[in-house]
Amino acid sequence: MIELTRQYGRYGYRRVAALPRDAGWQVNDKRIERLWRREGLKVPMKQPKKGRLWLNDGSWLRLRPEYCDHVWSYDFVHHRTDDGKVFRMLNILDEHSRECLAIRVERKLNSTDVINLLTDLFILRGVPAFIRSDNGPEFVAQAVRDWIAAVGAKTAYIVPGSPWENGYCESFNARFRDELLNGEIFYSLKEAQIIIEEWRKHYNTKRPHSALGYRPPAPETIVLLVTRPVMH
Repeated sequence: MIELTRQYGRYGYRRVAALPRDAGWQVNDKRIERLWRREGLKVPMKQPKKGRLWLNDGSWLRLRPEYCDHVWSYDFVHHRTDDGKVFRMLNILDEHSRECLAIRVERKLNSTDVINLLTDLFILRGVPAFIRSDNGPEFVAQAVRDWIAAVGAKTAYIVPGSPWENGYCESFNARFRDELLNGEIFYSLKEAQIIIEEWRKHYNTKRPHSALGYRPPAPETIVLLVTRPVMH
């Protein structure tokens, strides 16, 4: 447990307990909690509540993701390389599976970059029913709205000044910053791109997620190929 806590310093005891169970250990949450408290380890903050969502026609609803690719959400995160230069990250999530579909890392990102990244994802995964975001200029740009409508999806914007209404992305961004960005020094943009993509893959395939019963959003699977004997 101590070794896992050193490696994943921002995980709570339930998430730490899930890792050895996945590796075949017989251990329950209560035992890990006792050891956790004895060592004085910290329990992370809870995820904020989610509120209502406003649509383009002025109506609102409490949009709950019901299946994979039902609701995607996206948001920007800012950080700096060691030389003080700012870079931006565009994070895109599937709210139902909690999978991080992409993180685009560049010095500058605009509405055209949003469209380009969504195009790549639509080709790979299909078109979601809704795309949730705040009212940032890159998301409310007419070109973005027209393009999303043209491919058959609906845009869903949160109330201005209410980031908690995009709770899935806000929670992800907080974990992203807490578990990676706050603990890394990026000496170049390329280094940031590589390390962040490695973390995204870890988040999807290894990191236990409390909302998923402490399973990762998209665990890796091993396919065993059975070869048949060649008949002569």
